[in-house]
Amino acid sequence: PGTFMFVLQVGDREDSNLYISVKLKAAAEIGINATHMRLPQTATEEEILQSIRNVNNNSSVHGLIVQLPLDSVNRINTEKVTNAVAPEKDVDGLTSINAGKLARGDLGDCFIPCTPNGCMELIKQTGMSVAGKRAVVIGRSKIVGAPMYDLLLWNHATVTTCHSKTADLAAEVGKADILVTGIGKPEMVKGEWIKKGAIVIDCGINHIPDSTKANGRRVVGDVHFASAKEQAAFITPVPGGVGPMTVAMLMQNTVLSAQRFLQAHEPGKWNISYTKLNLQRPVPSDIVISRSCVPKPIDCLASEIGLLSYEVELYGKTKAKVQLETIDRLRAQADGKYVVVTGITPTPLGEGKSTTTIGLVQALGAHLNRNVFACVRQPSQGPTFGIKGGAAGGGYSQVIPMEEFNLHLTGDIHAITAANNLVAAAIDARMFHEATQSDKALFNRLVPLSGGQRKFSPVQINRLKKLGIEKTDPSTLTEEEITRFARLDIDPESITWQRVLDTNDRFLRKITVGQSPTEKGHTRTAQFDITVASEIMAVLALTSSMEDMRQRLAKMVVATSRSGVPITTEDLGVCGALTVLMKDAIKPNLMQTLEGNPVFVHAGPFANIAHGNSSILADKIALKLVGPDGFVVTEAGFGADIGMEKFFNIKCRYSGLRPHVVVLVATVRALKMHGGGPTNLELVEKGCSNLRKQVENAKHFGVPVVVAVNAFKTDSEAELQLICKLAKEAGAFDAVPCTHWADGGAGAVELGKAVQKAAEAPSKFSFLYDIELPVVDKIRIIAQKIYGADDIELLPDAQHKVDLYTKQGFGNLPICMAKTHLSLSHDAEKKGVPTGFVLPIRDIRASVGAGFLYPLVGTVSIEPLQEKIVLSWYRDRMPCVQQVQL
Repeated sequence: PGTFMFVLQVGDREDSNLYISVKLKAAAEIGINATHMRLPQTATEEEILQSIRNVNNNSSVHGLIVQLPLDSVNRINTEKVTNAVAPEKDVDGLTSINAGKLARGDLGDCFIPCTPNGCMELIKQTGMSVAGKRAVVIGRSKIVGAPMYDLLLWNHATVTTCHSKTADLAAEVGKADILVTGIGKPEMVKGEWIKKGAIVIDCGINHIPDSTKANGRRVVGDVHFASAKEQAAFITPVPGGVGPMTVAMLMQNTVLSAQRFLQAHEPGKWNISYTKLNLQRPVPSDIVISRSCVPKPIDCLASEIGLLSYEVELYGKTKAKVQLETIDRLRAQADGKYVVVTGITPTPLGEGKSTTTIGLVQALGAHLNRNVFACVRQPSQGPTFGIKGGAAGGGYSQVIPMEEFNLHLTGDIHAITAANNLVAAAIDARMFHEATQSDKALFNRLVPLSGGQRKFSPVQINRLKKLGIEKTDPSTLTEEEITRFARLDIDPESITWQRVLDTNDRFLRKITVGQSPTEKGHTRTAQFDITVASEIMAVLALTSSMEDMRQRLAKMVVATSRSGVPITTEDLGVCGALTVLMKDAIKPNLMQTLEGNPVFVHAGPFANIAHGNSSILADKIALKLVGPDGFVVTEAGFGADIGMEKFFNIKCRYSGLRPHVVVLVATVRALKMHGGGPTNLELVEKGCSNLRKQVENAKHFGVPVVVAVNAFKTDSEAELQLICKLAKEAGAFDAVPCTHWADGGAGAVELGKAVQKAAEAPSKFSFLYDIELPVVDKIRIIAQKIYGADDIELLPDAQHKVDLYTKQGFGNLPICMAKTHLSLSHDAEKKGVPTGFVLPIRDIRASVGAGFLYPLVGTVSIEPLQEKIVLSWYRDRMPCVQQVQL
């Protein structure tokens, strides 16, 4: 946007106003955007310091000038105020840091005060070489004399500083080849003192009486100009000599500050340090490894990757939130390469996608010197406190600290719990009041008197428009309009919104609400889901801005009226409150890997009942931060038939981002299972049918596939090489064995090299289906192309929902299949690549706010509190809660 200068003034001194007007005029002439802020004379020291802090934190301001003197009725410590200016914005060069650097000779790493800098420029313009010359400086002020001495000294002059205590000043002046005065005494230096042929720079601004002037005085310097010019080879007049040069140097410093800022914050330019792993054998437990590594302070990591201080909100020393404004600052920056990690159809123990994601990131960064970001989901406390344990990766490829990652993090899931349950409370409260009050009484409670009159809120105006009522005055509504506005008339049987809790509590799966006598018998059966199954979580993961999130939250359908009209949170009047509750949760959370790479942990929708991917916002910020040569590696939940398909067709559709590489994780163990048993190469080869199918699924989208064979110590070299060979024959760009669990990033270097090559390969990304197709056609395409089904069968409830959603205008949403993750088919027992099956669609639900329809396939459960959702994928990984040192 340009170079910006900020002038801070306290009070209204006439001379300060004149100086400031000259600076602002000069800035305007050369295209510097200058802002003048005047604080009143009553300003306190703290108010001045706070104004300075605000400007320090504004990355668009490159030069901050505090106009002296500070004209305040309060006592102000001028030294404290000037030193509060960030040294990199101190274009006046008055802070102790800049003065200290100048005194030490670090001229290229500081701001030189403008008047001495201007003097030096004038001296150079004479053509005289400064080196070896005798220079005399009269005066030792911080603004002129002291820095002038330093500047001449480091330009190799022999310098003498004279002042009020100097004996025989005339003799000292007479030795000077270069004379600079800044003593503040009118015409003190006489012409006869000056050495013939000397250069005289007069910085004095003094007033003497002059009856010929309108104001009765005129400006003179410290040198008697008329006599001195007879002796000097060059002399500066007063006024009109040093003054204009001072302003010019101020402009030059401001431009220099902007240049330095751009160099230091060049998009994609990281100055990152990596943590060296101390690998142990045998590999210790995840929690032992996590605690053995001391993470970098998170604010240091943020600075290393190009985040500005005001863009980072610290949550302790190891985690932080990143402001969404970062995207705006980096909007012109080209994105990095976008990599998604997925897997073959997993065993119940999992194949290590999270571990591979982190291992690949550690390899690309710490070992291949590329800017790289991991973007992963935040784990629910249901699995964390269940059998499964955490989701931070494993072995020497994990996010640290493990406890912080798995427990609470920054409270995003708790915010979703609060927001979700606010909606649930609003639904029941609204039904209760509608059942117990007249239309008029209900209307009066919804639009209460305030100051003797009723007024619609903005969200109520939106509801009126939705009803086709173009009125804004509550008193003008007819009785029929009052009824339509006030009554949502929710059908209790149609309520799809449940209460949530982020704990695996089996006894809350079915509950009865409304048992209190105050509810007057208005009870109904309901249930608790786990928090991450809330549509609000899916909204968080798919939103692109605060305004987009508010609109998505407003569109969430919670029930249907008895007349068949969908009821939204906006109809309930709570969408604004939901946005407020989610205002911090929308910011991605920054953590780090064991080797010191940045990680965004943000959003955690389940992959079987939602889309199973971390947030769009985290990916977008990360892609800007890494720069065009960097990489962002994100993970899609479960196998490629679920997480990857939803990543492409849902997440990429809403984000507009286009992936460069698919990393498909496989294990010997899982392929043996798909082959029908635990041992031998024949079973591995047979099981590779599933790998072949998942490679084919990825290639449906036109993206190169790299197979990562996550190696266990029990795997033979022959098994690993066979899988790589078969993967390449199936069409994979490359296939690489990896040992990142045991070896950290070093064990995934070959995978990193393969991913880099694949990212440069040509790709033609395309969606699997056109969003405008009928709902049934979209489901059929996924079933046939991705799962290998012969066809689909819509059961009566599903067919009814297809008709209903199409009628309600939701038919053009993408499809998010709710299916078992343990098989390509709907039957978890069918391994490998099942064929000859018809996919049964039991029902279809709508997440209108998140933006997808989710068909229920076969007997899949959408009550995610059941233990089968939280089975362990590493039997030797203990739940982290058992290992926390309380």
